[in-house]
Amino acid sequence: MARNTLSRALHDLGLSAWFGGTLANAVALNPAAGEAGKDTGRVANEGWNRWTPVNAVAIGAHLVGSVGQLIGNRGRVANQEGVAGMSTLKTLLTAAALGVTAYSRSLGQVVNSKDNPSSRSGTKPTKFTKAEIAAAQEQLDALQWVIPALTGALVWVSSYAGEQQRASEVIKGTARR
Repeated sequence: MARNTLSRALHDLGLSAWFGGTLANAVALNPAAGEAGKDTGRVANEGWNRWTPVNAVAIGAHLVGSVGQLIGNRGRVANQEGVAGMSTLKTLLTAAALGVTAYSRSLGQVVNSKDNPSSRSGTKPTKFTKAEIAAAQEQLDALQWVIPALTGALVWVSSYAGEQQRASEVIKGTARR
């Protein structure tokens, strides 16, 4: 079996940052912004705006690493029982996470369109928040948990994929084909 250290590192580090950053922002940044008083919206927007380019690099690294892993393991995908199904599941989860991340960013831009929207936290509008911004914040309140759930599922499936690479699993899965 060939080594794919660079693609594996890009895959894992990118996914780790994507998962961890969005989880940290949901757990810490959004609620902590609520402590900023009248500047809550500005603080939450600033935090997410600083995270966005890092997240984009992380996602890009993950995607490049994923393609590298798929190319490096194409023989196993074709010949080892269960690997094609696992790869399909990873692709679907990645597509879902990308879609939710992109949609969340578009909602974030709506919230960010006003420098300091009235807000109780990064995702909790007040009764004074403009309707369009409040609707975006309410959607973001749910979606901030969907991204870590999807990327966390990707971490789990990636762990399963690593287990499929054990010599005993390769032999067993290839023999079944």
